Amino acid sequence: MTHSAPTADAAQSADGAANAALNLSPRAKLEILGAILLALFLFALDQTVVGVALPKIVTDLNGNDLYTWAVTVYLLTATISGPIYGKLSDLYGRRPIVIFAVGLFLIASALCGLSHEMWQFILFRGLQGLGGGAIFPTALAVIADLYTPAERGKYLGLFGAVFGMSSLIGPGLGGVITDTAGWNWIFFINIPIGLIALVILWRLLPAIKRPDAGRNIDYLGAAIFAAAISAFLIGLTNKQSGQWTDPAVGGLVVVGLVLGAVFLFVESRAAEPIVPLGLFRLRTFTLSVAATFLAAFGFFNAIIFLPRWFQTVAGASATESGYNILPLLAGLIFAAIASGQIVARIGRYKILMVGSLVLLAFALFLMTNLRANTDRPVLWLWMVLAGLGIGPSLAVFTLIVQNAVAPERIGVATSSLTFFQQIGGTVGLTIGGTLFAERLTTEIPIQLVAAGVPQQMVDTFGAAGGSGGGALDLTGTGDLGARILASVPEPFKELVAPVIPNIVNGIHEAFSIALASTFWVGIGGALVAAILCLFLKEVRMRTTMEGGH
Repeated sequence: MTHSAPTADAAQSADGAANAALNLSPRAKLEILGAILLALFLFALDQTVVGVALPKIVTDLNGNDLYTWAVTVYLLTATISGPIYGKLSDLYGRRPIVIFAVGLFLIASALCGLSHEMWQFILFRGLQGLGGGAIFPTALAVIADLYTPAERGKYLGLFGAVFGMSSLIGPGLGGVITDTAGWNWIFFINIPIGLIALVILWRLLPAIKRPDAGRNIDYLGAAIFAAAISAFLIGLTNKQSGQWTDPAVGGLVVVGLVLGAVFLFVESRAAEPIVPLGLFRLRTFTLSVAATFLAAFGFFNAIIFLPRWFQTVAGASATESGYNILPLLAGLIFAAIASGQIVARIGRYKILMVGSLVLLAFALFLMTNLRANTDRPVLWLWMVLAGLGIGPSLAVFTLIVQNAVAPERIGVATSSLTFFQQIGGTVGLTIGGTLFAERLTTEIPIQLVAAGVPQQMVDTFGAAGGSGGGALDLTGTGDLGARILASVPEPFKELVAPVIPNIVNGIHEAFSIALASTFWVGIGGALVAAILCLFLKEVRMRTTMEGGH
């Protein structure tokens, strides 16, 4: 029975390892902080660059039907691996985990750039997720290793600055590269940045390891966790092209839920569970996790679907669409940095979080009015408000959770928070994608008639697959009118040509209405998250490394 707990010597060694960061000089801490921020920059830059280029990528690879999968697979693998990485970093230390993750991320980036088929791109994006899943939660845990909760708000603001810099550079860089050298090169640029990060991390991050690490890995729990989350999220994603009664949809969701119940049973008996269930007995942790999960609904839908509107409806290039989403990112970065500073200085956060989430819901409500002729400045204003609303959730919930748990659980607690944010985004994106596809199918014939297209032609158009599911792609980039005319049999081209502008206008309006409907998912999530925050118990930020539960 003695193997179930560390010996006194082991515990003493573990305490010494845990406190190693406290003995570092201020300069050493800043160097480590710089190294981890560089790794985070790599992760953040990839998100902004790829997001802008995705419409072009899926068009070139003939994968518009799999558009959501290009995002979902990354989120899926990052979601699965996040809590596992967090637990391993608590046991083995942050250094080996983050070095492995950055290395895998670089290899997968190169493979993404070499993809020639959509299935290859999706596979390698999944590998990228396995690397990226460790970078963000481990980076946040490193901050917790170096600084007390009262100090962290100032340094978490630097995380916001990194995301801000990548958000400013990424869209323009991704757009320029996509429009000139080709989208493949947006993945190749990760390699030199990543190699610099690897060298710095190898030299500077301390190698801290708990003596009992090798004996207490919950391999069974990790395997069941991965299987449960995979089945559940794949089932949700398949809903966009199937019905709940299909085995690939409802069947996989049920399998995921059953495996989730098995996972909880296994974790309740594991010596070192991947996700310690005791954390959920902490009201602050549970409410923060639930609110983060719900707040991600609106943000993920906005950041993924808005570039499609700019390129498909507004006719923007990849570069232009990147800069058009900067108002959202600018509001987000400002709010994330400012909220971290506010909480670090005054130690209060409840009113801030409730107010920001209500603002997010209001901004998303404004976005439900999006139409094909919506003025750009009006949409930019809505996006700024949405960014201001979501920003505090990305910074303050991390502070709240790290302040509530014991130092030895910071890694797994932080990664669990990130996990629920990612899975919330994936669930929200899946629901939004389903709503978008269903609404688009409904709206296309209605808006074609409203645009002046003869009913007989509308009926023929729908029978030919024009309602979104046929061979003719209505949601890709490029000249939609030319694609439609090219699909018309030669004897009928002269008859259809004069009506092409009406058809294009009708489809763009239907696309806009369908996309706007996805924001209702985020509105509901933000309002429920705001209600949950009302029940948070405000606890002053600790000024020492000790404490928590």
